Amino acid sequence: MGIILATSRSFSDGDLDLIARAAEAGHRIVRGPAHHDLLELAPLLARADAWIAGTGPVNVAHLAAAPNLKVLARYGVGTEAVDLEAAEARGIQVTNTPGANADAVADHAIGLMLAALRFIPDGDRRVRQGDWGVRRGRELGAATVGIVGFGRIGQGVAKRLGGFGPRVIAADPFLAEHRIRDLGAAPVELDELFASADVITLHAPGGQRIVDAARLDSIGPGTIIVNTARPDLVDEAAVAKALADGRLSGYAADTLDGDTAASASPLLADDLADRVIVTPHLGAQTTQAVDNMGSMSLDDVLAILAGRYPVHPVTR
Repeated sequence: MGIILATSRSFSDGDLDLIARAAEAGHRIVRGPAHHDLLELAPLLARADAWIAGTGPVNVAHLAAAPNLKVLARYGVGTEAVDLEAAEARGIQVTNTPGANADAVADHAIGLMLAALRFIPDGDRRVRQGDWGVRRGRELGAATVGIVGFGRIGQGVAKRLGGFGPRVIAADPFLAEHRIRDLGAAPVELDELFASADVITLHAPGGQRIVDAARLDSIGPGTIIVNTARPDLVDEAAVAKALADGRLSGYAADTLDGDTAASASPLLADDLADRVIVTPHLGAQTTQAVDNMGSMSLDDVLAILAGRYPVHPVTR
């Protein structure tokens, strides 16, 4: 019997019983902490043949603690938290789940756009305090929406925007302009996008800074930024300053720098509460996305443990 360590909080928490599926294949799922603290994980890693990992870091020390590890299945698409070179050096195959949560995150991005444009969370708070005063919002269909990163999620956002009718522009250095046009957006350079868009939604990979002081200086009045991607894309101090001085109208995000340890983020200041919306990584948390990510990661784990090739390899 093989031991499969699962450190994603939501693994097998949807409609599918993935623990039973693993058992049918002769393997046992063992749970571990999502934060990947090495002191807590070391005893579990020592016995693990496979690891289904969430967003926590996976570094050379983690891998050294797992002498029997054959596969690391990233429960999600991003692999920036994984030391891929260390995994390859050990002969550990890394997989991920591309597209598994794309629809869920695209839905959430649209929801955050509407919430920011129409002041929905602030309106709810004020009504509960007896304040029925109206803040006049803006319609999504009257906006220019700029999509930064036009992969599966960015394309899903563009598709959903079609029903609202805004002008849609997109910046993606890895996609040909004709493909961007074919998929429903006008291709532009990143700096042009910031200067032109009323709503900017981030769907680029982590490991880079997209929103900084210089780009915030170029935006037009009333601009809203939505981030359902990665916190390191954004200079949070610069965003807070732009909100405070009125250059930026609103910021809506599903992630903050440090996440659960982000209580000191300048974006959570009380005086910005009417302009900032933050959700706790809800983007991928739908039953369908959880089942997709769980099934794809487990299927690749079972394939590798059985000596077969995975469907979604990141490393060879």
